[in-house]
Amino acid sequence: MGSLETERTTTGWAARDPSGTLSPYTYTLRNTGPDDVFVKVICCGICHTDLHQAKNDLGMSNYPMVPGHEVVGEVVEVGSDVTKFAVGEIVGVGCVVGCCRNCRSCDTDNEQYCLKKIWSYNDVYTDGKPTQGGFAGSMVVDQKFVVKIPDGMAAEQVAPLLCAGVTVYSPLRHFGLMGSGLRGGILGLGGVGHMGVKMAKAMGHHVTVISSSDKKKVEALEHLGADEYLVSSDTEGMQKSADSLDYIIDTVPVFHPLEPYLTLLKVDGKLILTGVINTPLQFVSPMIMLGRKSITGSFIGSMKETEDMLKLCKEKGLTSMIEVVKMDYINTAMERLEKNDVRYRFVVDIAGSKLDQ
Repeated sequence: MGSLETERTTTGWAARDPSGTLSPYTYTLRNTGPDDVFVKVICCGICHTDLHQAKNDLGMSNYPMVPGHEVVGEVVEVGSDVTKFAVGEIVGVGCVVGCCRNCRSCDTDNEQYCLKKIWSYNDVYTDGKPTQGGFAGSMVVDQKFVVKIPDGMAAEQVAPLLCAGVTVYSPLRHFGLMGSGLRGGILGLGGVGHMGVKMAKAMGHHVTVISSSDKKKVEALEHLGADEYLVSSDTEGMQKSADSLDYIIDTVPVFHPLEPYLTLLKVDGKLILTGVINTPLQFVSPMIMLGRKSITGSFIGSMKETEDMLKLCKEKGLTSMIEVVKMDYINTAMERLEKNDVRYRFVVDIAGSKLDQ
């Protein structure tokens, strides 16, 4: 194993202002150390958060910014203390690339909740250099935040699992919702939602998709295997389904009322928020009190959960529904994503793209 002592440069596609338009950007990778893995990127999924960050929707973007946190690549070189990975292996990198390692969250394998976590991009690493994401030729990542991709899983299929997949898996696991026979709801049928349907069905749940229109009904029922489909504006249908669900995973990343969905929950039911929304949500307290219901949130998942989620997907044959694009299509893909015009996740073929033009 070679140790990584010198800085390298790579080319990615960066946003330079809140327009969110991406263009080629060559930069120096952060200094690497004995625990680092040098990864040549094969592909990277496009998450709705990439859109938020590129356009500064959350008011905390720093430019130039190379987005991308659903990264699959090949190990090119490893540091002298790396024990988990070898050159030539296919690995994944998700939303987080650093943590303090000594807080309660870190000590309990919940490093995604560490208050000092370091994001894959739009953050600053411990050496003071900005972090940049997976819409690039290569990355250097601490081995703790790299996961091995099980043999036989296609890189482009795995990429969305590293965010969308674990975002659904983590709350199902944490809240004890992995047993068969449960009745679950998936609110919103996008990148996260479609994986929610697949995972919940693989666990033996009766799954209801809840959407704002019937445009995706055939896909939900016939292609994804959902058991029922509810249109949120269908008052009669929503009333008939009241008090029927053990949980709802709410994947919607824009403002929406919560009360219509709280009525669907059984006593002790959980509404689990996973979408990033930058405006306050509202509800009246009796909607929760009169059923001992919970509104809670969940954010991606830990590295341990990511490993276990990938094993489950390999075992059950779960894959994401994707549209593969080249890097020169990235801005069009972001525009289409903003309009929800994708079934259900864009994945950028980094290895097959010319990054410098």
